[in-house]
Amino acid sequence: MSDSEEEESPDRQLKLVVLGDGTTGKTSLATRFAQETFGKQYKQTIGLDFFLKRIILPGNLNVTLQVWDVGGQTIGGKMLDKYIYGAQGILLVYDITNGQSFENLEDWYNVVKKVNEESEIQPLVAVVGNKKLPERKIHAKWMFSDLKNPFDLEHMRTVKVDKHQRFCQENNFSSHFVSAKTGDSVFLCFQRIAADILGIKLNKAELEQSQHIVRAELVKYPEEDNQHHNISNSQSKVCSMQ
Repeated sequence: MSDSEEEESPDRQLKLVVLGDGTTGKTSLATRFAQETFGKQYKQTIGLDFFLKRIILPGNLNVTLQVWDVGGQTIGGKMLDKYIYGAQGILLVYDITNGQSFENLEDWYNVVKKVNEESEIQPLVAVVGNKKLPERKIHAKWMFSDLKNPFDLEHMRTVKVDKHQRFCQENNFSSHFVSAKTGDSVFLCFQRIAADILGIKLNKAELEQSQHIVRAELVKYPEEDNQHHNISNSQSKVCSMQ
């Protein structure tokens, strides 16, 4: 293929539909990916929000992702079938602190199956557990007690990881955990889904490059806590974690 032919070759386009109960963070997830922002106030999606985002996959392949954010209240709506139809990828999103939102994924998937029951090509389905952090500052002792994954806040989790993974394995879904608030693994989630749809393998370096640095403000310990934790007072108040 000549250089001119390569320049004229169109981008690949993929339609991804984001489904799940209201308040699970679907719009925050789509917005974080497409615009790299996060809205602190919850606003229910009425009908449909639509986002476009171009990414580059290995082989210098330009891929435009059409992200369709379907409002949670439309599971029985007349337009839902039309929104889902023709999608190459389906993101089933739930809140890891809300067990019912996970249980309801079965109903959402049943709608997807009904829409595609006569289709020869089935969409890739991804289960996305969204980590919704509380609206407060991260205390320093949380940060240093588990540097490997300080934002899990396991005491708030109601949907255990093994339950999530079992659901994915039984249905041959891809598995993802993200935080729409911090941006943790959001781009990686969409990148992996697009690559899987197109049959492209991502190597370790490419996966690591897609991880975003998470920044959190540290809260100074009270005087009594300082006696039990050796944290320098001269330490920066902003901590960057990979």
